[in-house]
Amino acid sequence: MNPSPQTSTPPNLELLRKAIREYQPESSRIPFGNLKPFHDSIMELRGKQASYAVIADLLKQNGVKTSRARVAEYGRIMLDGGKRRKRRKYARSAPTAIQAVPPAPKPVQQISTPNSLPPAAKPERGPHIAKVELLPPGETCD
Repeated sequence: MNPSPQTSTPPNLELLRKAIREYQPESSRIPFGNLKPFHDSIMELRGKQASYAVIADLLKQNGVKTSRARVAEYGRIMLDGGKRRKRRKYARSAPTAIQAVPPAPKPVQQISTPNSLPPAAKPERGPHIAKVELLPPGETCD
């Protein structure tokens, strides 16, 4: 294999400049190229509270290739002035000075009986069933 000598020709700057001047982007690459001619009609229909789905159907019936989503995007960007969307506002994790601090819970009154465990002992696991021996005399569990 003999490496072939590459002969490079200098670029023709005049042809390049001419090609740049005459360049036209593909019509499908222009954003909303098919909807821009109908801008006034879309604005008028939106002024009459027409939904984007209705506008898309009217345009399709009259030979415009589009969809409801495309018309809605056109409306958000071209008619409403930008691609703003509602965003969820998250609550702050740290409380601010304006927020009220909840009151402290009331202390629970301890009933001492000879069979009760000291407060530092672990509570029993399982269902919370009333202990009959802890109830005041004359009261029943219903």
